[in-house]
Amino acid sequence: MDIILQIWGGSCYLLNKIGFCGAERSSTPEGDRQWRLWSWGIFLAGLPAWVAVFAMERNWIAASVEAGGSPAMLMGFIIALRGRGHEPRWLDLLARWSVVLGLGASLHDFGGITTLTQVFELCVAAGFLMGAYLSAKGSALGYLGFILGNLGCAALMGSQE
Repeated sequence: MDIILQIWGGSCYLLNKIGFCGAERSSTPEGDRQWRLWSWGIFLAGLPAWVAVFAMERNWIAASVEAGGSPAMLMGFIIALRGRGHEPRWLDLLARWSVVLGLGASLHDFGGITTLTQVFELCVAAGFLMGAYLSAKGSALGYLGFILGNLGCAALMGSQE
């Protein structure tokens, strides 16, 4: 079951990135909108699989970080559907608080920063949450967030051999 969930979640997340690429290369506003709708929708479709994988592994911080990205993903979908400036204000606030709460949960769980691996973990959490939020708002800085998250993940995996 674990492998099926990883294929489901990984495929959706890969298709999401392909969708973002299509949106950036689109020559028309309608094409950009369609790519973004598809991309955010598939991102949301892959989310339950990753939350389930992390929960099955009892990796509650990773599950919380993934779930914490859902408001930003939903906001990205709504912005693609309605246009910038038409997203619900409460959803924008929820997405912002998800970043703060996601990072706070990580710090609280370990009683502050006591090891280098926690710094890497915080980079993963901050990168994913900020990347999703900034991407939803249409900012290219979202990619820097995802880069931070991926570098943090690589450093964390490397430190754990």
